[in-house]
Amino acid sequence: MEIKQLTGKFAVAKLPPKNKLPDWVDFSESFCSVTHTEDEISIVLPQAQVPGNLKCEKDMICFKIIGPLDFSLNGILAALISPLAKAKIPIFTIATYETDYILIHERYVGSARKVIMDERHVFVA
Repeated sequence: MEIKQLTGKFAVAKLPPKNKLPDWVDFSESFCSVTHTEDEISIVLPQAQVPGNLKCEKDMICFKIIGPLDFSLNGILAALISPLAKAKIPIFTIATYETDYILIHERYVGSARKVIMDERHVFVA
């Protein structure tokens, strides 16, 4: 598979499920994901957009699996996350209609890239 590392650092924020989408969520950026469930609203976006007083996971790096990936394909995400799990690298994943994303804390990025390349996947610019 081909993988692209997105530019910049990202944050994963959590809000109560009844909140409205805050003004600081900017969809004009390269990557932003909002998921609403009965338990929470999870927002992944460039770290610079997150207010300083909000509790969140910061310093996340985002890997994009180059797609589009057909719905009939299976094992795409497993081929990447299984080796990362064996290497004890924690991840946060997001799936969209066309592709998947893996977020990894910055401190694990070098190790994660090595594990992924050892599995014969390729990083592209």
